[in-house]
Amino acid sequence: MLFHNECLQGRRILVTGASSGIGRTTAELLSQCGARIVAVGRDQVRLKQTLASLRGDGHRVEALDLTGDDNIGEFLQSVTSDNDPLHGIFHAAGISQVRPVKLSKSKQFDEVFASSAKSALALARGASLRGVMADHSAIVFMSSVAGLRGQSGMSIYSAAKAAIDGMTKSLAVEFAPRGIRVNSIDAGAVETEMHARLIQSLSDDSVGNYREKHLLGFGTALDIAQMAVFLFSDGGRWITGSNVLVDGGFTVR
Repeated sequence: MLFHNECLQGRRILVTGASSGIGRTTAELLSQCGARIVAVGRDQVRLKQTLASLRGDGHRVEALDLTGDDNIGEFLQSVTSDNDPLHGIFHAAGISQVRPVKLSKSKQFDEVFASSAKSALALARGASLRGVMADHSAIVFMSSVAGLRGQSGMSIYSAAKAAIDGMTKSLAVEFAPRGIRVNSIDAGAVETEMHARLIQSLSDDSVGNYREKHLLGFGTALDIAQMAVFLFSDGGRWITGSNVLVDGGFTVR
């Protein structure tokens, strides 16, 4: 492991989308670095699998559909009601959407924004409530290079990720008086279950071309998790309002 196993000792971090993919891998790595995890997702069975994979004690799982954003503030207050505030929030939950704009409907727009940008704002709103977040803590949102580079069929998804990147900068200003840092991770193509479903719909030539656009090839969930650990650790203490690229060189071309 690249990080010291006590670099996040004593910190409590909530991870959304923790039942699979980047969320689960990040929860695991954070726990290996000493953090206590509140793992959030919609699938109770998979959340229990995540819980079993975490190192150390003091972890918990919470089944929650983040698209119902009105209850997120109350949820965060309940999670921290025993005078045990969060020292970090990692928002990895979200859904992908590949659809030509001529076939796009308001329903798809609402679904993608609700799972990503809208829930991110609701988490930030909840984090601002008294007792939820400790001072000098951190919030990290998962975003994507799709918000920076145009790709056919990605209009809705790109818009949602661009919204997160813009939101990150304003939230960083708002939370700065408390020393709470807010950043996003703009990821390239990462090999997860979601990525595998996308690849299955493409021809071999299309997959090859997509891979070649990443100078270092496709990434792994661990590549993202390691950046998240850095941003939550003291190593990232002077970084806020940044959209951090972890994309294998995708945006260079």
